[in-house]
Amino acid sequence: METQLFEQLQFTENTVYENLITEILENSYSIIDDFFDASEIEELRDSLKDIYEADCFKKAAIGDKFNEEVDKTIRGDFILWINEAEGRAVERRFFNKINNLVDYLNRTCFLGILQKEFHYAVYPTGTFYKRHLDTFQNDDRRKLSMVCYLNDDSWVATNGGELTLYLPSENGETALDIIPKPGRMVIFESQVLEHEVKPVLASERLSITGWLKTR
Repeated sequence: METQLFEQLQFTENTVYENLITEILENSYSIIDDFFDASEIEELRDSLKDIYEADCFKKAAIGDKFNEEVDKTIRGDFILWINEAEGRAVERRFFNKINNLVDYLNRTCFLGILQKEFHYAVYPTGTFYKRHLDTFQNDDRRKLSMVCYLNDDSWVATNGGELTLYLPSENGETALDIIPKPGRMVIFESQVLEHEVKPVLASERLSITGWLKTR
C-alpha cells in the first residue's frame, strides 16, 4: 500500500503523452511531429542505411509467422526486425523512449501492453502496401500500431508514399492521407483502422514500424 502511494506521488503528467491519449480515444489515431528530435532521427536513419547497404534486409511478407507469404502485388517493402537487447546503441535509445511511453500508457490507461515488436522498413520507388488491418485471425495481440518516418529533409510530398488511414464517418468512411514527413510519428489502433501505403513515386521511403501488444 505504501509503495503504491509512493508511486502515485511520483507520477508526473506528460503533456505530449496526454495529447496522444486524448486523440486516440477520440479519433483512434494520433500524429506527433516532434516525438523524436532531429538528431535522434538522423542517427536512426544512418543506422538503417548502414544495415540496408550491407544487404541485411529481407523482402517483407504478408501473414503471421505461421503463414508467411511474399506477394509483391500486396506489399513491396524491405524490412529488418530490431532486437531491443542486441541492437545498436541508437536502437536501444529508441526503445528506451518507447518503453517510457508504454509505461505511461499502462499506468494511465491500463492497456496491459506487455510486448512490442519493431522493424526498419524501406520502400523503394514504385513500391506500396495495399489496404489492410494490422491484426490476424489467430492473433489479436496487436493493440497500437506505430510508424516513425526517417526520411531526410529533402523528402517532398510529391515523392508519394503517404500513409492513408480509413476513418469511420457519418457517410461511411473518410480517407486521411498522411505525408511521411521526417520525424513524424503516427500511432493508431491496430484492430480498428484499415490503412495502406500509397506508391512511392520517387526516392526511398524510410521508417521504423512496430506494434504494442498484449500478452
